Amino acid sequence: MGEAHTWYLDFINKNYVPAESDLICAFRVEPSEGMPMEEAVGRVASESSNGTWTEVTTMKPRIRKLSAKAFRIDGYHVNIAYPIDLFEPGNMPQIFSSIAGNIFGMKALKNLRLDDVKWPKKIMASFKGPQFGIKGIRGIFREYKRPLTATVPKPKVGMTPVEHAKVGYEAWVGGIDLLKDDENLTSQNFNKFGERARLAMRLRDKAEKETGEKKSYLINVSAETKEMVKRARLAADLGCEYIMVDILTVGWAGLQTVRDESKDLKLAIHAHRAFHSTFTRNPHHGVSMLVLAKVARLIGIDQMHIGTVIGKLVGDKAEVQGLKEILQGRVIKSHDNFLGQKWEGKKDVFPVSSGGLHPGIIPDVISILGNDIVIQAGGGVDGHPDGVRAGAAALRQSIEASMEKLPLAEYAEKHKELRRALEHWGYVKPV
Repeated sequence: MGEAHTWYLDFINKNYVPAESDLICAFRVEPSEGMPMEEAVGRVASESSNGTWTEVTTMKPRIRKLSAKAFRIDGYHVNIAYPIDLFEPGNMPQIFSSIAGNIFGMKALKNLRLDDVKWPKKIMASFKGPQFGIKGIRGIFREYKRPLTATVPKPKVGMTPVEHAKVGYEAWVGGIDLLKDDENLTSQNFNKFGERARLAMRLRDKAEKETGEKKSYLINVSAETKEMVKRARLAADLGCEYIMVDILTVGWAGLQTVRDESKDLKLAIHAHRAFHSTFTRNPHHGVSMLVLAKVARLIGIDQMHIGTVIGKLVGDKAEVQGLKEILQGRVIKSHDNFLGQKWEGKKDVFPVSSGGLHPGIIPDVISILGNDIVIQAGGGVDGHPDGVRAGAAALRQSIEASMEKLPLAEYAEKHKELRRALEHWGYVKPV
């Protein structure tokens, strides 16, 4: 890599004890061939705070105090402390541009992964956090024990508003709590947002009267920021309790705007994590899903997808359970290359288990993740051989059997919808 650049070592201080006000990042740093580890670490700390590729005459002592300090290097695992004055409170785009910005494109690094961020009190206080939390969401449905349920009309795009709302009605009447849009359904020509919202909420009200249960709709408002606000206001005017946001494709700024608006509208935010695997899937490079979950909770979502362990999407047991803990825990303990977190009174988030679920594998999901989850099944409801209503009933019956700790086959003897589901899918875990 050529001549060593010793000024980067000024950003390393292994004797430094982080202040409570510091923002701390845990990185996995893998230098390019020929690059000394300490220089690579110094480059990360430099570029993410106030250094550059050469020494500069304008680096005054008071500015030097703002430099990041790498204080732990353990193999590839590195912890870096950042003085809080480097960051603008309440501005997640600025914060992410620092700790997850240019550093990922540096030639000195073969791989770089941001594993965790520990947020100091002052920065945490500048974000709203969840509006409802699990207790508040359960209060909407007056259901405090079992997992809540959700389904997505399939095919995920292509239906008309009438077709979409009809699937929702059948699912609600069959026992589903929440109808949900898919991540790529917003307001296409074949299914305009306003018409879909009006028809779906009309049938939601009908389903509530017929079942005596509370129902709601996770309608996808994802769009340009001003358009998202308009859509959120329409959802609230129609009596909806929720909006859904593709939080990564709309960006942190978009999510912050929607969170601000949702307070006045009293709307819960369901967070879809579409796009995350572009930078979370590689364990050696990118940003971990745990970091994204922490940020989303800090900004203020109320529900978020975490995976299933046994469904169709990537996510091992440790990661999925870790996400659940990040979203639900009051205090997260540090371990391995993860820093922990005290949530300082911020409310918790309802984890959503989704991706290839059907009634035959629900007991496994509940065994792994517990009852404080939203179980979302799309094809596992719509694909039932007797239709959507029967698929919804089968999902509820599978949950009831799990809550009563009864084998599904035994419970299915007196519940035909579950029996038919088991005949159709068995206990197969999708791949």
